Amino acid sequence: MSQKSVSLLKVDSTAPGILTARLSGDWSKRAAAIPGDPVREALQDHHDVRALEFDTSTLEGWDSRLVAQVRKWCLQCQSAQVEFRSQGLPDGVQDLLRLASAVPEAGDARRNASQPRWLARIGTGAINAWKDGLVYYTFLGEIVLALFALIRGRAQFRVSDLMQVLQETGPNALGIVALINFLIGLILAFVGATSLAQFGASIYVADMVAIGTVREMGCIMTSIILCGRTGAAFAARLGTMKVNEEIAALTTFGMSPVEFLVLPRMLALIAMMPLLVVFADLISISGGLFVSVSLLDLTATEYLVRTVNAIKLKSFLLGISKGAFFGFLVAYTGCLYGMQCGRNAEAVGRATTQAVVAGITAIVAADGVFAVICNALGI
Repeated sequence: MSQKSVSLLKVDSTAPGILTARLSGDWSKRAAAIPGDPVREALQDHHDVRALEFDTSTLEGWDSRLVAQVRKWCLQCQSAQVEFRSQGLPDGVQDLLRLASAVPEAGDARRNASQPRWLARIGTGAINAWKDGLVYYTFLGEIVLALFALIRGRAQFRVSDLMQVLQETGPNALGIVALINFLIGLILAFVGATSLAQFGASIYVADMVAIGTVREMGCIMTSIILCGRTGAAFAARLGTMKVNEEIAALTTFGMSPVEFLVLPRMLALIAMMPLLVVFADLISISGGLFVSVSLLDLTATEYLVRTVNAIKLKSFLLGISKGAFFGFLVAYTGCLYGMQCGRNAEAVGRATTQAVVAGITAIVAADGVFAVICNALGI
């Protein structure tokens, strides 16, 4: 088998101000590399060069190596303000060069080695935080305007959509809400049983489960469950509609996306959360009842009597109110990140993750604020 020819490159001046690069041999990755860069050296030596052209009549083979080299020569000609004539190159090389010129290089393809100063990073972070805050408050203002439109009877949404979201956020969530809160009741009662039994105060397990569930655990756990279930579904569905240009179509038809898409979800979750919290409280108390009757010397009647005496009306209303507010937070974060989603599949997944993380964070932070307020008011 004959050995392939070594790639050759000769640069000469065929006319005044015209350089001709003569390519011959095999220009592929398997061939030997040529020493130096004759084209660059010729451009530097001849200051009166106006154009660079090519002669590939004796070229035997080529691949991406030749395309990369010719692309580099093209950039060198642009820097030296020399006309680059690609007519003498193979048709495939010319097509790839046009494609490379048509598609611009990504902005982060080449990263700058020098990092910005710490003061610049702080300023950039502050500007981004300000922009994010404006997005949050702008979306909240749009929701308030949609509520005013609803009060005036001019909101642009269908009752059938509201009923469907009510079904999805309410009855369809009973199974997972019951399972998680029953386990929470079991855990609370078991922890209380192992601790209070040392002091002969096992009867107070019912008080601990009832108060802890009604004031805190019922509304918090239900909200976190719905944040991972319903809030993520809101973000994914709205994000998919954003990718499919459905939201843009609503705007084109003169319909408000916030009123048509966000408002029904907001109303449904705010309306369903108090009911789900009451259901969660009952299930959690029943879990505590199961542990108390099984492990402690308590009867079901004693446990239920202690539970009824421990629950105060203000504690019950506090849990219901917190549940409604947490429902607003879940719907707000889910719809916000869904409406702010990008226009590709990756952006939908990222928006869903951000909605869940932001929703859970907002719920925990809001519960801390509620705890401080209730302590100050003596509730």
